[in-house]
Amino acid sequence: MQTTQRLILGDARRLDAIPDASVQLVVTSPPYPMIAMWDDAFEAMDPQVGPLLAAEAGLAAFEAMHRCLDQVWAECARVLSPGGFAAINIGDATRSLGGQFRLFHNHARILCAMVELGFTVLPDVLWRKPTNAPNKFMGSGMLPAGAYVTYEHEYVLLFRQGGKRSFTSAAAKAARSRSAYFWEERNRWFSDVWSDLRGTRQQLGERADRERSGAFPFELPFRLINMLSLYGDTVLDPFAGTGTTLAAAAVAGRSSLGMELSEGFAPVAMASVEAALAQGVEVQGERLEAHRRFLAERTQAGKACKHHNTPHDLPVITGQERQLELLAPQGWERADPLSIVVEHVNVERAKPRPVGQLALL
Repeated sequence: MQTTQRLILGDARRLDAIPDASVQLVVTSPPYPMIAMWDDAFEAMDPQVGPLLAAEAGLAAFEAMHRCLDQVWAECARVLSPGGFAAINIGDATRSLGGQFRLFHNHARILCAMVELGFTVLPDVLWRKPTNAPNKFMGSGMLPAGAYVTYEHEYVLLFRQGGKRSFTSAAAKAARSRSAYFWEERNRWFSDVWSDLRGTRQQLGERADRERSGAFPFELPFRLINMLSLYGDTVLDPFAGTGTTLAAAAVAGRSSLGMELSEGFAPVAMASVEAALAQGVEVQGERLEAHRRFLAERTQAGKACKHHNTPHDLPVITGQERQLELLAPQGWERADPLSIVVEHVNVERAKPRPVGQLALL
């Protein structure tokens, strides 16, 4: 199977290059309104943002920033196919303006915008991001009536374009079965609180620019892509940044499109994809080994599995896992400076390849 990972340079508010209803999943993390590190980005989109912040008109600046994002969500609504999903990682902001400290409710404002666009709102995920920094607490510490709750979570807001996606043809049903995930992955992934997104996978494609971009860890889009799309689907990230969503899609056997305004991020994003591809066999192989460990523990506990998976010749819990096949990148090449074409095969037949070795097998 072949996929293409493509980066488009331009303003995310104008996704003109993408046809209507051609994307099955949007996974993105936009600039967070009222977080100071993104003030310049919003001022570039709307010159009124700077004067509003200078005047300490917090709510007016907040609304101006979100009106910029509203245009992106409208474009996402246009390019998403019926039944397609949008997953938006966003954090609320805390800020002092005019001598007043307050919360700016980014997630609620985006929810309202998506409802206005006709999206179906689905249960969200709280991504818990604990910190051990000694100065993480805000306010007067141990003195009542002056301290504030410390934010250690962000949201993954989930939306669907209309009703459920239909799978009527034999080919569509087969692709859906092949794209299944393991029973134990379902139990972990579909929890409403994620606190396990840490470890080596977060380092895929890691660069100094990642701190400046506020990028999420590789595991977050990788998990969402496996949960909400099929092999061969197209995933869009309108705020591509350092390319984490594109990298996750490449490893997961999906095509991707990324929109990025800053040309400086382009080489970083494409290098992130290549770095992830070099570790793709390891990432997908880890999923298979985790299932084997799960089976060993289940056998030791005296519990049997009623079904058998054909592509990997191993027991599974449900009938929906019988045709599940984990694919991994086998080879890839640059179609042009901003596009990478990837070949995928069963992970047990794939061989790891180093970064820089880009010819397809």
